[in-house]
Amino acid sequence: MKALFIGGTGTISTAITKLAVKLGWELYLLNRGNRDAILPEGVKTIHVDINGDRAKVLEALGDMKFDVVADFIIFKKEQVMRDYEIFKGRTKQYMFISSASAYQTPPENCVLNESTPLYNPFWQYSRDKIECEEFLMEKYRKEAFPITIIRPSHTYDERFVPMGAHGKNGSWQILKRMMEGKKVIIQGDGTSLWTVTHNSDFAKGFVGLMGNMHAIGEAVQITSDESVTWNQIYRVVADTLGVPLKACYVPSDFLADVSPADWDLRGGLLGDKSNSVIFDNTKLKRLVPDFVATVRMDQGIADTVRYVTTHKECQNEDPEYDAWCDQIIVVMDKAKQAMLK
Repeated sequence: MKALFIGGTGTISTAITKLAVKLGWELYLLNRGNRDAILPEGVKTIHVDINGDRAKVLEALGDMKFDVVADFIIFKKEQVMRDYEIFKGRTKQYMFISSASAYQTPPENCVLNESTPLYNPFWQYSRDKIECEEFLMEKYRKEAFPITIIRPSHTYDERFVPMGAHGKNGSWQILKRMMEGKKVIIQGDGTSLWTVTHNSDFAKGFVGLMGNMHAIGEAVQITSDESVTWNQIYRVVADTLGVPLKACYVPSDFLADVSPADWDLRGGLLGDKSNSVIFDNTKLKRLVPDFVATVRMDQGIADTVRYVTTHKECQNEDPEYDAWCDQIIVVMDKAKQAMLK
């Protein structure tokens, strides 16, 4: 079986690339070649920018055809329209990576599955993913373009600790604050339910859908079955660091209103992480009967914390976020003291 991954070296796709090769797929990666060093032996690379000159992309592909094409770096409708034009007639299955944040937000039912309506007024990212899904479904219905839509939720790997409200440089600064004995901000009261999925578990579901005739024309979510609270997530991080958790609880809408626009906390919190959700993966398990997520949250996050704290390249300082946290915490403390007078 022959597959083409567009991207293939990101948080989600790296694990899929490794598993697909391990299971015997003839795998091509089309990307700019920025992270070739992490690729397993046997992967064939096509170095061209899919978002660049289309003539160069077509020249690089030549007359190649594939059993599966999966694009991991699509965010806009015009990009999926481009892929449709390039790959119609070239593949037996086209896999689009959407997002579980496309589901109805806030949800009327905390149990989410593929029949949950798609609607997110808080996050443009999610609305763009919905537009892509709608375009592909129309092409499937009208032309039998062989699509499979994948909806991941909060997926992580060894390089990035999955946390709530963080700045544009990622979650390292939260860990740094913990190690310095500072308070860290947790949205809401930390009791909302959330699901984090290790990329190695996500890869099992994804590869199980590759070349799967029952997945054509379907949307499928891939997550762990484990539901945890944000308090539990932050506590695991603190415990792994060997420090007490000093939490400052702040309403999500307040954080969204007072954060810099380029952090996109309005979308990331109000449109996603602040809502209690439980994922029903019945459909995935019907399509991939041997799927089971085996990386428990406390184990996976602990491993990630240990990796990040021993790899300097994962430690992206964020002084702007650090100063913002200090300011928010002072404001919350003053408000509390004012009410106690």
